[in-house]
Amino acid sequence: MKTLLIDDERKARNVLRILLEENCPRITEVYEAEDLLSGVALIKQEKPQLVFLDIEMPEHSGLEIIDFIDKENYDFEIIFVTAYSEYAIQAFQLSAIDYLLKPTQPTKLKEAVDKAIGNRDKSQLTQQLLELKKSFTELQFKKIALPFSEGIKFVNFDEIILLEADGMYTRIYTKNDGDLLISKPLKHFVTLLEQQSLFYKPHRSFCINLSFIKEYIKKDGGYIIMDNGKTVSISKDKKQEFLTVVSSL
Repeated sequence: MKTLLIDDERKARNVLRILLEENCPRITEVYEAEDLLSGVALIKQEKPQLVFLDIEMPEHSGLEIIDFIDKENYDFEIIFVTAYSEYAIQAFQLSAIDYLLKPTQPTKLKEAVDKAIGNRDKSQLTQQLLELKKSFTELQFKKIALPFSEGIKFVNFDEIILLEADGMYTRIYTKNDGDLLISKPLKHFVTLLEQQSLFYKPHRSFCINLSFIKEYIKKDGGYIIMDNGKTVSISKDKKQEFLTVVSSL
């Protein structure tokens, strides 16, 4: 597999090259570029299947790659290598774009490469990159990327009614797209949504959008009915907290 490393730091490229040689035997050719434009030229010339791309570079950010390559020419996977803060990392998770944190850990690198090798569906890469770039530009996140059997669906936060744990999966009920079964645990989404004030977790198995609450029923220990008719349990230790939260809406 041809691979391209785009990073303005020579040391970072050397470290990544060595880690790839030691841990990823399916990487057979490695090219390097010290800035985005020379990297784009190598992409067009060598046609790599995998690109490791730094974000913070002089002149052009790695996020600007979408401005220099026509979507018809996206025939490669992208893994961002970044030293961004935990808050900014949320942008990668919400856009379903792969990333590695500096300093790169060999096990994480191998996992990312294996995933890239297995993922050859390019149909939504352009949209994913657009969402990622938009998130960084606005410094706020209005959509979440939900990978499902047929691809990736980008859903506005304000269209999500509730999320329900289903083993190691999560069933997400939406206003316009029905319900989707996503192969990630509820905990993953709770972490992503903690910056969104309208989402609340009344029970270990549920996370709800408070704006879609239809009724609160006191009997049987108390439970919630959402706008879509779904019944949501409330944990005993969350009952008073929930009542306090909804009274402030």
